[in-house]
Amino acid sequence: MCVRVIQNLEYRILHASICFVRVTTVVVLVAVVVAVVASVGVAVVTAAAIVVVVVVVVVVVVVVVVVVVVVVVVVVVVVVVVVLVVKVAIAVVVPVVVMVVIVVQVVVLVVVVVVVVVASSSSTTTRSSSSSSSFC
Repeated sequence: MCVRVIQNLEYRILHASICFVRVTTVVVLVAVVVAVVASVGVAVVTAAAIVVVVVVVVVVVVVVVVVVVVVVVVVVVVVVVVVLVVKVAIAVVVPVVVMVVIVVQVVVLVVVVVVVVVASSSSTTTRSSSSSSSFC
């Protein structure tokens, strides 16, 4: 009976030892997995932070480039419009001014001709009337 109690005790000690080894192995494996996950987690968080920073920098650079391009395009369009307006103004105003000058010259010429004709006609009429009165 003593042998049987000892064998039973040995069996229980052996079983407890096997359970202890199994539990210790699981605990060690869980600790390794937690450490790996923590390391990977830190690496993932760091990588994600780097990606976020890079994306923000790229977005800022793209926005700045787009703003600069828009400003340059607006300036070019304004310059082209101003140049075209000036060209059209010159193309329209210069002929109009030339035509006005020509019309003024023609009007002055007509006025001068009319004044000369009227003056010569009145002087001829005056001479005719003075000559006719002397003949009478």
